[in-house]
Amino acid sequence: MIYLILVYCVLQVALGLWLGRKVRSSGDFFVAGRSLSPGLLFATLVAANVGAGSTVGAAGLGYSNGIAAWWWVGSAGVGSMIMAFTVGPRIWKVASEHGLKTVGDFLEWRFSRDLRGVISSLLWVGTISILSGQLIALAWVLNVVAGLDKTTGIIIGGVVATIYFSAGGLLSSVWINFLQLGVMVVGFFAAVPIALSKVGGVSALQAATSDPVRLWDFFSSGTSGIQYLALLAPAFIISPGLIQKVYGARDARTVRKAVAWNASALFIFACVPPMIGLLARALHPGLSTPELAMPTIFMMDLPVWFGALGLAAVVSAELSTADAVLFMLSTSLSQDLYKGFVNRNADDGQVLRVARAAALGGGVLGVLVALKASTVIAALGIFYSLLSVSLFVPVILGLYVPASDRRHAYAAMVLGIGTLLAVHLSTNGAGYGGIWTPALLGLLVSVLAGALSLLALRPSPSQPSTS
Repeated sequence: MIYLILVYCVLQVALGLWLGRKVRSSGDFFVAGRSLSPGLLFATLVAANVGAGSTVGAAGLGYSNGIAAWWWVGSAGVGSMIMAFTVGPRIWKVASEHGLKTVGDFLEWRFSRDLRGVISSLLWVGTISILSGQLIALAWVLNVVAGLDKTTGIIIGGVVATIYFSAGGLLSSVWINFLQLGVMVVGFFAAVPIALSKVGGVSALQAATSDPVRLWDFFSSGTSGIQYLALLAPAFIISPGLIQKVYGARDARTVRKAVAWNASALFIFACVPPMIGLLARALHPGLSTPELAMPTIFMMDLPVWFGALGLAAVVSAELSTADAVLFMLSTSLSQDLYKGFVNRNADDGQVLRVARAAALGGGVLGVLVALKASTVIAALGIFYSLLSVSLFVPVILGLYVPASDRRHAYAAMVLGIGTLLAVHLSTNGAGYGGIWTPALLGLLVSVLAGALSLLALRPSPSQPSTS
């Protein structure tokens, strides 16, 4: 089975290198020439969203907490549905009219160059954590399939994702994501009924996992539940990686359709990882770590070919999200930081070379962080918290409040992040009462600070209009 997985990885690298020959400009690399159809945009969005957290991580949550783990992926679907009819089409219109390629471009155009630099630097650091999460998940797969240690698995995953993305950027990513999506749909949705039949059906599964009874509480169990809405929904409304994929759409109608389809797909897919986690709990109650639940089911409880397909689906999920993260890293460093601050007169060729070098550097850093991080969910939580609290209010102000300026954006960002850090440090990341998490309190303070600053600070005389 390990040879099938390796052949699949080599195929993706080869396809990425071949597609990379078609990339001639930063516009091809960043926004695919703004030519993506609804189908291609849908495929690359779903492939980017179904990653380590929503597969290996969510199945691990299902193993520990039961069906309440639905909210990990379901909350992303809620945020995506809001994005489909609000931020997505609106920011696409602004980007296409003004030639914007990154979220940083929007922040500079709407507010100031220094705000672009601050937020881009924060997100560049935070984004490394989400890349490390994908590589940890890949390492668990290779550990179960081939007995490879964590270090070797992480390095293999990092090499594959970095090479095929660095070659072609968004242009190669969307076509490889299309291939990955097909593998994921067949692999994941075939696994549940086959493993369920081995347990003896739904009633037998419920009996085998009835202790503790909260494993079947949909809204809250353990660390999982509806509280994920505060952490994940805002992040998926304004995620730089998803917005920059949206920039590649051919028109606003494409954005609405593709992002809404993506949200619907996430609502459906959200049921799969918790079920796999519960199935693993019934069949393999003594796993050394919950995040081995999904690869163990695919390796131990499915026929060989279905198991191989399922593991290929997991590999697809992690690699597709890894390339989305590399997309954020490379575009942010090259367009937002290099051209924005280091070399304002950089030509298109220079920006493209820096973007590819940034993807390579980001891949190396992701590997190094993954070697130190403990779990997938722990690594991803860092990124989503930082993303929601630092970027949500500035993007919303920039799109919907013409009177807002850099002072209002800074007030929201600084006070929100300060609250996030204070609550995290004072409660060791637990928050208060199980609901008032550091991310939720940071986001609420950020929204409040943005609103109060609008009342207290008179707006600048001229701001770009997004209407």
